[in-house]
Amino acid sequence: MRRPISLKIFSITLALLLLMGVVTWISVFNLRLLNNQVRALSDTYLPLQQQVASVEILVRQQMVHMERVMAGMGAAIPDQAFLDKENQDFDARGINADQIVDSSLRLLNEANAARDIELDRVTLAVLGRQLPAIQSARQNFHRTFRLFQIEAAEGNPRSVIRVREALLRDKDALDGEIQKVIDLLNKLTQDTARQAKAEEASAARLNWIITGIASLLGLIFAALVTRSLVAPIRRLLGGTQAVEQGDLGVEILVRTRDELATLADSFNHMVLGLREKERIKETFGQYVDPRIVRGLLDNRLPAEGGQRQVMSVFFSDLAGFTRMCEGLTPDTAVRFLNRYFSLMAEVIRARQGIIDKYIGDSVMAFWGPPFSDESAHAELCCVAALEQMARMEAFRTDLPNLIGVRYGLPTVNVRMGIASGEVTVGNIGSDTARGYTVIGDTVNLASRLEQANKFYGTRILVSAETRRLAGAALAFREIDTLRVAGKHDPIQVHELLGLQADLAPDQERGVAAFESGLRHYRNQDWEAAETAFRQCLERVPKDPPSTIFLERIRIFRETPPARDWDGVWMALSK
Repeated sequence: MRRPISLKIFSITLALLLLMGVVTWISVFNLRLLNNQVRALSDTYLPLQQQVASVEILVRQQMVHMERVMAGMGAAIPDQAFLDKENQDFDARGINADQIVDSSLRLLNEANAARDIELDRVTLAVLGRQLPAIQSARQNFHRTFRLFQIEAAEGNPRSVIRVREALLRDKDALDGEIQKVIDLLNKLTQDTARQAKAEEASAARLNWIITGIASLLGLIFAALVTRSLVAPIRRLLGGTQAVEQGDLGVEILVRTRDELATLADSFNHMVLGLREKERIKETFGQYVDPRIVRGLLDNRLPAEGGQRQVMSVFFSDLAGFTRMCEGLTPDTAVRFLNRYFSLMAEVIRARQGIIDKYIGDSVMAFWGPPFSDESAHAELCCVAALEQMARMEAFRTDLPNLIGVRYGLPTVNVRMGIASGEVTVGNIGSDTARGYTVIGDTVNLASRLEQANKFYGTRILVSAETRRLAGAALAFREIDTLRVAGKHDPIQVHELLGLQADLAPDQERGVAAFESGLRHYRNQDWEAAETAFRQCLERVPKDPPSTIFLERIRIFRETPPARDWDGVWMALSK
């Protein structure tokens, strides 16, 4: 028996409404779960983590003031004004630390009282016991330090030694209590973030499945309904395609009062949910390169195991940064590094590189598939290094505004090392903390090349394989053959000078003279080598590598190398 078309339309519409109801319910449920994790992070866990970090900083500052007071007391003529100032700062840091611990305890009590959010109350209870322990340990440390000052003032050496030992024990105990809380909070935030990520992935998969079903029913519905309903259905289909292409700003407007309006509202609600997830993804992208985040979420990058790839690895380091930091306040040092890393990161990402990690003032990055073309990674890495070096001029110009002084500015120079070759790339780490990174001899070589700049006074050193892969558009010169720490076989080291088109005629002649001197040097023809290196200095005055080789020649004339010397220089230090 044939069913009337009105019944078919009614059945399809009813099925579609039920489906959209399920989508809405599941989306709301998943979003509620995800929102709970995000609220737990933003309202409780991260504020607690920040406050504990502030306590740790204040305690470290107290310890610095303590060391200064102890050093000042040991001076031949103690500076009482200096000691008073340091004692006041010591007390102020302690008061601030206790206040922050009290604030953290209040935050814990508020979190435990809140019933509209699910929290790890067992861990919060442990934190409720650990935070007072930090406060007690800090106050013990404070009292012991004051006792040390009293004993030292009374001049009882044996008592001073005992109190000093107690002071060190209290300091270690305080460090231990703070570390316990930091470890506990780190695990808590990592577990919560991982759970939020799992909820996000589950919601995305489910929404895509239901969206596909809705699209199919929409096409069937379009074939059955009258011509007046075709336009709204086409708008729905167009919105779905826009979402598939990544346009989450789409919104479907249907002015009818039938089932299509319900479908459009559900679609808009789904897109709103996807927008929320994109915002979360962008937030995580500030800590991990967004391309890695997208690759892992889209299963384009393996979540387990590693792969062998030919890549270019980059290391950079600020020369003398540790000594430079001694003259900067902590806030200024952090501001300095943040500005420097921002400038360098912009160049690396613009040239398709992946920032692996920041190590103190050092940057590690890599280029290669699938993030850059396998035939262009060496050239992209070298060009990025040159552009970073060029940006250092603007960075130095901005130093007075960054540091807040105009005289006595620190000298800021950067050294870079690049090596190309086979590496192992993948997700490496523990079950609770992983990083998408590269390992292997090529990585170690790039690090050694960065450090080798100190031997030659150069700025950018690259491996022979990098020079070969980079192509003719870049200008290099061979610097030496090295046997670096950790490797038995010697390696050829080259200096990246710039773009070949930008090289001045004097520089080109200087490069030719230098490499000629290098050949004579390896043949132990000291006279010809010295002449060539001096010719290089005439073309490029104050060329550091030429000066270094002239010094080597002077030494070898006084103490000739062995007969079987192969011209390889031993880089015994890092």
